[in-house]
Amino acid sequence: MDSIIILTVLVVFFALAFDFINGFHDTANAIATSVSTRALKPRVAVLMAAIMNFVGALTFTGVAKTITKDIVDPFLLQNGSLIILAALLSAIIWNLATWYYGIPSSSSHTLIGSIAGAAVSAAGFAVLNWEGFIKIIQALIISPFLALAVGFLMMSLFKVLFKNANLHGTNKGFRTFQIGTAALQAFTHGTNDAQKAMGIITMALIAAQLQTTDDIQLWVRIAAAAAMGIGTSIGGYKIIKTVGGKIMKIRPINGAAADLSSAMIIFGATTIHLPVSTTHVISSAIMGVGTAQRVKGVKWGVAKKIVLTWIITLPISAVLAGVIFQVLNLFY
Repeated sequence: MDSIIILTVLVVFFALAFDFINGFHDTANAIATSVSTRALKPRVAVLMAAIMNFVGALTFTGVAKTITKDIVDPFLLQNGSLIILAALLSAIIWNLATWYYGIPSSSSHTLIGSIAGAAVSAAGFAVLNWEGFIKIIQALIISPFLALAVGFLMMSLFKVLFKNANLHGTNKGFRTFQIGTAALQAFTHGTNDAQKAMGIITMALIAAQLQTTDDIQLWVRIAAAAAMGIGTSIGGYKIIKTVGGKIMKIRPINGAAADLSSAMIIFGATTIHLPVSTTHVISSAIMGVGTAQRVKGVKWGVAKKIVLTWIITLPISAVLAGVIFQVLNLFY
């Protein structure tokens, strides 16, 4: 029993570490456009995002419950604590590697891939809850395309509405408007991304027989929200540079359109309890906005690099988590 408690404590620690890293890794996407258009100074944007992330994380629990039970069943999982620890270590390693190189990869993909990979390594493919797992994968695949389409439509609408407006006045107005859209985007990020660590901790508590339901305990919600908020306050300027400038040259009207589009998709997913990649959604919304503005204005070479990272993240994370589980299992 003592070893199970130790493993559970380690899982809680690394889950909060993952959320902390997620804070400066993924939240950078939420404020990238507002920083690049100078609607907000970096320090102000980071502080605002940290607060809104914290609030968003405390507001919902549906996505956390999906993570808890829809990939594998924690009530039936053998070596559950070890599997979850391996998954977290894999996700943290991949997140830090992509953050170091300034690549906006998906924390959602790496976490979900890592959970599946560690579980399969421990008990084979039969351990996966295929219905729930496929539903999550579908949400991860479909959401970027929706964001691309909504971004395109949003920017097209703005072009019609403001075609006769004074350029200087429009930029000034949208720069102010972006403060609100950036706050909204950070809030929706908290409602979805912070939930994933909550789900992981709840999985560990169930696997250790310290909890008998999939309810998300209050201390888990507060701890995960605080970890993400603190991580956000550290900032993620390498990711901001990639998302905020390397995909396309962003003006205030573009940034506002991208912020609104991605916030709609992320919050929509939260309301139906599905985890999505905020990184994918935000980057895709920017591409959609850029396409509506001018197809050649999108730096498709950078976009292809980002998309490639999206594709490889889940399988690499799954394999890495499987290897880590086998190594940990030698010492457990």
